[in-house]
Amino acid sequence: MEVKQMRQKLHQFIDSMEDEKAAAIYTLLENELDTDSYRRKLVLQERQAYLAGEGALYSWEDVKQMAKQDPARKG
Repeated sequence: MEVKQMRQKLHQFIDSMEDEKAAAIYTLLENELDTDSYRRKLVLQERQAYLAGEGALYSWEDVKQMAKQDPARKG
């Protein structure tokens, strides 16, 4: 079955399903459907962690040094 046919079947299924099933499927896919909200949430979480001094912070010099390191060598 081609993707175009799959999409058509999905549209038909969604258009004819019961409201409860539609709500359940939407809940499962909500993060995928509302990517802007999800991304915003992730950015805010990272910002809060940064402001709280959590996680690893690196200077530009540290970053350049890590980029030059052999990935097979740890440390």
